[in-house]
Amino acid sequence: MFKNGLRYSAAISLLLLTHLSMLGIVLVRGKYEQPLDLVYLALAVLGFDLAGIIAAAIYRQMTYTLDLMLLAILNMSLIFQSCFGGVHLSIKHLITCAAAMVACELGFLLTRNHEWIRMQKKYIYIIIGILILAILTLTGGRSMWITFSSFSIQPSEFIKPCFILICAASIVELHKKIKILFFYVSKDTLYLCAMTVVIFGLQWWCRDLGSLPTFAAIFGCALVCRLCYPRARINKTAIASMCVGGVLLAMIAWLLAPSYVQDRLHADIWADPYGKGYQQCQALIGIARGGWLGMGPGQGNLHHVFAHESDIVFSTICEEWGLLYAGLTVVIILIMLTTVLMNPPKSYYHAMMAAGVVAAFTAQMALNIFGSCDLIPFTGVTLPFISEGGSSMVTCGFLVGMLKAGQSPLFHHEIKKRKPAQKNPKPQRRASA
Repeated sequence: MFKNGLRYSAAISLLLLTHLSMLGIVLVRGKYEQPLDLVYLALAVLGFDLAGIIAAAIYRQMTYTLDLMLLAILNMSLIFQSCFGGVHLSIKHLITCAAAMVACELGFLLTRNHEWIRMQKKYIYIIIGILILAILTLTGGRSMWITFSSFSIQPSEFIKPCFILICAASIVELHKKIKILFFYVSKDTLYLCAMTVVIFGLQWWCRDLGSLPTFAAIFGCALVCRLCYPRARINKTAIASMCVGGVLLAMIAWLLAPSYVQDRLHADIWADPYGKGYQQCQALIGIARGGWLGMGPGQGNLHHVFAHESDIVFSTICEEWGLLYAGLTVVIILIMLTTVLMNPPKSYYHAMMAAGVVAAFTAQMALNIFGSCDLIPFTGVTLPFISEGGSSMVTCGFLVGMLKAGQSPLFHHEIKKRKPAQKNPKPQRRASA
């Protein structure tokens, strides 16, 4: 059924072994009131594994590496989230993990055909406009969240894949330039820059500056890919002007940053450990308390701290599972991002799309982990696949689908023509002797 069946079987065995070993740790060191809680968790994890393996077997494609790695990290996340404060199956997180798997396949099918995406550019701009309008009108203030009766949605998360797509789809138009003052630029580049300014302005208005570096990283990759594009023919003067402009914009943003941002940039968390610095101080204490092997699933104290399952989830994992498991989680995500080097994209569109996805994940991981460790100001950005949150999980799944589409591109649709069935001639009867 699969090519390289031995390798696929080995990957499946490693996947199951990882999750079984984690369940074994929960059994031996976990905090649970009834053994039935652990049984429910084990059935959910192994059932999710089985469903993912069967789906991969039915849905044939060129590569299964990202599918299996996504399945591995999602079930690890389910085990983590189900053990904070005591072992219990987190139904909500299980649903979001399943939604991430579905979003992965959807992202793969929608983005692998570059010609189709180029024709849908105006609709992608419209979708971004609708999301921005929803944020401005439905959040009830300068917020990024739309809250309903029992759940909430963060529309800004869905802007990330759309922004990456317009960065990738417009790169082919670089050879169609118009002259403005002393520079030759393409219309699509102007549209992209205008959309970037609008998104940055939205983040500034909603006081969600934590997500700004993620969009800046995506735009930076798009800019680098345009400078390296063979048909771009950008002269040295234009490159120098863009560099100077970028430095000036960074300096202006630094000087005009709101007071609460300035406070975070120069804050000493240990000067007020029970006030403004409480969350980060507790996060650092949790990392130190966990050590290499952790206190045990459900045995930590960070589950009493606000946003322990999202913003400081790295510290919560370090406290209960240890720095080794927290590092393993980060390594698996990084390996997912480096698969693009093992199977390079076959077109410039797919390369730009993969670069944007890697930039988004890398920036988001760095903000969450370094913020939890007090190496940078705390931003409140979620850790991909690990933090709790439906909007973030679905978006991350879709981005992995885009990464997979770069490794299995579709350049044209193959039209299969059925040949008319030929009627078999009737066998002639031999005359009997």
